[in-house]
Amino acid sequence: MNLNHMAHKPNRTIKLELVLLEVLTVLLFILFMVPFGMVVVNSAKTSKEIIFNAIAPPTSWGQLAVNVSLIFNNPTVDYLGAFLDSILITVFSLMVIVLFSSMCAWVLVRNKTVWSTVLFMAFVAAMVIPFQVLMYPLVRWMRVSGDFLHFRLLGTIPGIVFAYLGFGSPLSIFIFHGFIKNIPYELEESATIDGCSRGRTFFSIVFPLLQPIIVTVLILNGIWIWNDYLLPLLMLGSNGRVQTIPIAVTAFAGAYLKQWDLILTSTLIAMLPVIVLYLFAQRYIIKGMVEGSIK
Repeated sequence: MNLNHMAHKPNRTIKLELVLLEVLTVLLFILFMVPFGMVVVNSAKTSKEIIFNAIAPPTSWGQLAVNVSLIFNNPTVDYLGAFLDSILITVFSLMVIVLFSSMCAWVLVRNKTVWSTVLFMAFVAAMVIPFQVLMYPLVRWMRVSGDFLHFRLLGTIPGIVFAYLGFGSPLSIFIFHGFIKNIPYELEESATIDGCSRGRTFFSIVFPLLQPIIVTVLILNGIWIWNDYLLPLLMLGSNGRVQTIPIAVTAFAGAYLKQWDLILTSTLIAMLPVIVLYLFAQRYIIKGMVEGSIK
């Protein structure tokens, strides 16, 4: 009898722990979803309704369509242009980050020398440098380099893409480096014996094998670049010809008047692409991070 009682006791403890974990999960879910829910609810209100009661449900969800129309037809804020600029900046930045980071990581893995180790550790160390430390030197260096090359870097898409390449490469190289170490070197030796050059070996043999980790790098950097505010503000300015969505959203907040209905609706529109991307590719984030860092 005592033995049966002792056998059931661990099972009850496990069930209690599972219940507590489920309750904690639900609480965390509610905690993290409350800000998103507030944005959704208030994006279907007028500015007066938001100021009067931000928690109350909207009087009519049709106001959401009205707010969207006001945003895209606003004479002072080119939100559609900012949306397209954000797409171009994100896409081109991801392309160069994946291309150059994968090539760099491959070279560092296959060339086992002291200098390759030093360079890899330098990239790892670069991940912990606060961006605020580099703000002024970055803008100054971009201006001087642009004048020297007779090619404008500040206020242009190529300039900010180049900046994102520098800031996004350390983490991407770290992830690619861990993944490439597990690719058998015999595959590359066989390609070399068959007459493939190093470039063709990489793009024909190694690069296709990086597909799982490439998806992870694209998602991690894509979410960061799409939502970034400080770097575009420094590189593009608040009233520049090229703008991103986070900068365009702040244009609805004036010094004396804040259009909360347009601010929250434009924020909701900016979040939708990231949410859709994350829902379709969330399993690659954890899988790729584990494969890239632990293996």
